[in-house]
Amino acid sequence: MPPRKQVTYSQRPNHAARSAHARGEREFRTYDTSYIRPKQSKGPKIFAAVLAIVVIGGLVWGGLTLFNSCSGTPAELLAEGQEAAVVVEQGSGAKSIGEQLVEKKLVGSASDFTKRVNEMGVESQLKPGTYTFAGGTSLDDIVRQLAAGPDMGNALTIPEGYKLSDIAAAVATASEGRITAEAFTAAASDASVYAASYSFLADAGTNSLEGFLFPKTYAVADDATADSLVRMMLDQFQKETAGLDWSYLQSQGLSIYDAVNLASIVEKESSGDEQIRAQVAAVFYNRLETTGEPSYGFLQSDATTAYEVGHDPTPEEVHAETPYSTYTNKGLPPTPICSPSLDCLKAVCAPDQESLGKYFFFYFEGDSYYFTETYEDHMGTFS
Repeated sequence: MPPRKQVTYSQRPNHAARSAHARGEREFRTYDTSYIRPKQSKGPKIFAAVLAIVVIGGLVWGGLTLFNSCSGTPAELLAEGQEAAVVVEQGSGAKSIGEQLVEKKLVGSASDFTKRVNEMGVESQLKPGTYTFAGGTSLDDIVRQLAAGPDMGNALTIPEGYKLSDIAAAVATASEGRITAEAFTAAASDASVYAASYSFLADAGTNSLEGFLFPKTYAVADDATADSLVRMMLDQFQKETAGLDWSYLQSQGLSIYDAVNLASIVEKESSGDEQIRAQVAAVFYNRLETTGEPSYGFLQSDATTAYEVGHDPTPEEVHAETPYSTYTNKGLPPTPICSPSLDCLKAVCAPDQESLGKYFFFYFEGDSYYFTETYEDHMGTFS
């Protein structure tokens, strides 16, 4: 059978990337003074005078307190040069954030804060995290920072589809060279080092952690090491995949390592559409079958060779007898070829049921995908 046309590999860019003041009312009594004894001792007079002073003083103090409360004028705010940390929990609203800002003496009135948040239209954009504000920071600047998100220092962004070498280079950049690409690569070169801590690495053997360094944005602390960053990414993989059902792929005789391997190919061969990814996953499951036509068992993905040669491969390269050629080797390549997204892992766990056993070929033009059952139909789409 003639080889499939080289159209399954997409040289896509990597995926990535609510308080009001309480109001108190005072109750004042009036007393009947029409009846006064003709002869009255000085004691009651002195008492009355003292009482009057206390009442008047209370009225003055209460009036000033009420004025300050209503006007939002704080009794005392954090001085310039001083700083206060504010921790915004997930799901916190403007009211609770405003109350914390008042407690930290950054604003004088929680209601002023919530009012300004509403005026700026960012109520739903206030982000969780830890913030540090300096005394004297304006209300608008505080609101803007809360809407922008916390300062993560040196942020490390790992887009979906990045290879280990790409991630290592990104680590070096984010750490400003303190953690070299070589040091990170060395730390991630042997999965068995981390297998005792992460059960999903049980079948990874001594292969690298390619595929398991979860794509996300991370904060690189000043004391971060290559090992701590590797563990941070593995922790994220564990967290993100905790809800996945691996039963389908296990019913196909595949391990979690195989699932990540296959998902990494789906990542490179599909768009961001969940349905498309599920269909592409189904095509590759169909091709993994070892019985039937001669093409069965061969994934025939250009993406695996691209990983090996480091560029969009030529027809000669994809058909060469090399470890990552899925045209000349049946089954999955030796290792994953990138860090797949959670959506691609989901697609491998739950491939499109209508496509299973039906489609064995696909190609795409832009964002449009075309699936066919036979090689003849596949080639006919180009005529």
